[in-house]
Amino acid sequence: MRQLQDNGRLALAPVGCWSSRFAEGSRVSVFTDTGVLRGSVLPLMASGHAFNTAIDQMPVSWDHVEVRLDAYCTNRADCEALGIGIGDFVAFDPLPEFTDSGHISARHLDDKAGVAALLAALKAVVESGHQPLIDCHPLFTITEETGSGAAGALPWDVSEFVGIDIAPVAPGQSSSEHAVSVAMQDSSGPYDYHLSRHLLKLAADQELPVRRDLFRYYFSDAHSAVTAGHDIRTALVAFGCDATHGYERTHIDSLAALSRLLCGYLLSPPVFASDSHPGNASLERFSHQLEHDAQMESDTRVPPVDSLVGNKD
Repeated sequence: MRQLQDNGRLALAPVGCWSSRFAEGSRVSVFTDTGVLRGSVLPLMASGHAFNTAIDQMPVSWDHVEVRLDAYCTNRADCEALGIGIGDFVAFDPLPEFTDSGHISARHLDDKAGVAALLAALKAVVESGHQPLIDCHPLFTITEETGSGAAGALPWDVSEFVGIDIAPVAPGQSSSEHAVSVAMQDSSGPYDYHLSRHLLKLAADQELPVRRDLFRYYFSDAHSAVTAGHDIRTALVAFGCDATHGYERTHIDSLAALSRLLCGYLLSPPVFASDSHPGNASLERFSHQLEHDAQMESDTRVPPVDSLVGNKD
């Protein structure tokens, strides 16, 4: 929250990148230092009876919406008396809905659905009794949308980083709500050639529905890790989602495929055997694009994913 207005309503500032178009009409909670207040986000002209067609001519921006509190609050002093202060967080109700068709609609699927897919994969691997071939560090970040993300959280000896994020389903994109996407590039540049194709091969071996895509207005935790100076291979896997950063919708097909791909990756060897020995400075096994298969470890077999997470009916 960026301002207590003279009319007793609150002005907003977005965290991350999303349009105020999707904020209008939402129910919210305002978290103050002393408690939680409920309210609604409304355009500055919210009544058709008062403003007639003028409400349809309002610009779409955060300067043209405000929070109406469910409290006696007619001026700035009333706001202050309620304990409201600049910088208080305003949380939007997610309104999740799970339909019989397998669709999942809600706010904030980015990246809570990705978190759910990773937790499902970790649970399946643990319960399977299979042991990963190298150490694996599951990592959950809360500041990817503001740019820092995984910048300072990676152990020094990590050689591969696979980010989990959202894949926009829209005209000009290849992603689907019924498949897992492997991102080949985003606005920060291409992902690692070998690691991306390793993931694609794992998906093909498990007969998972998979799409390759490029994301033009988007970057992930992998970007923040590389920007922070980590010398690692990076890749990105994502669940397909319609209306990203709006009223988002995905399908259980995409989340199941993502979880199965993560299971396969967690139990696979490193893309290059030499990556499991980060202290080795020799150039003998330096990666060459056309020699990728030859430099992979000879035993790349991964337990069938269905044996880890169960068959889909």
